[in-house]
Amino acid sequence: MSQFFQIHPDNPQARLIKQAADIIREGGLAVIPTDCAYALACRVGDKSATERVIRMRQLGAKHNFTLLCRDLSELSIFAKVDNTEYRLLKAHTPGAFTFILPATRDVPRLLMHPKKRTIGIRVPDNAIAMALLQEIGEPLMTSSLIMPGDELPLSDPYDIRATLEHQLDLVVDGGFCGFEATTVVDMTGELPEIARQGVGDASAFAG
Repeated sequence: MSQFFQIHPDNPQARLIKQAADIIREGGLAVIPTDCAYALACRVGDKSATERVIRMRQLGAKHNFTLLCRDLSELSIFAKVDNTEYRLLKAHTPGAFTFILPATRDVPRLLMHPKKRTIGIRVPDNAIAMALLQEIGEPLMTSSLIMPGDELPLSDPYDIRATLEHQLDLVVDGGFCGFEATTVVDMTGELPEIARQGVGDASAFAG
C-alpha cells in the first residue's frame, strides 16, 4: 500500500518533502509531479526499484531513462557535453526538455541505451520536484507514467493511487501538472535533433 502525500505546488511543506525523500532513499518507488506530467522516480542505481519500473511499464532494453537533476552542475557526472552543447542546455533549463547525451561510466548500465550508451538528462521547472532533488542531494531516475497500451501518462493523483497503490511506495499529489511529454532533443549527433516533439518549444533547435 503506497503512502499518499498532498504537497503544496508552490510552497512545498518541508516536513513532507523530507518524508518523501526518506522513502526514496530507502529504496522506494514514487510518483512525483514535474512541469509536464507525473513521473515514476527512484534513486539512481537502485536496481530493484528500476526493475519494478521496467515491469510496470513493460519497457524494452532500448528504453532511455531520464535523470532528473537540480541543475547542470550535476551534468558532468553522468553525461559528456562540450562547451557549445552546455550553453544550449543552459539556455533551455529548467524547462520541458529532455536532452539525450552520451553517458559517462557513472551511469548504471541498466539505465542507458545498451548500444548507443546514452542517457536522458532533464532539469524540471517544478517546485516540488526541485525541493525533493535538493533534499535528496542527487539526481533521481525517472520514467514517464505511461502505462502499457496507453498513449498519455496518468495525470490524476487519485487515479494513480487507485490504479497503482500496490506497486508504489509513494504518490505525491502536487495538483494538476499536465499530461504532455517533454520535448526530447538528441544531442549525440553533429547537430541537435528533435526525437520527440512535446511541450518544449523546439524552434531554437531547428536547422
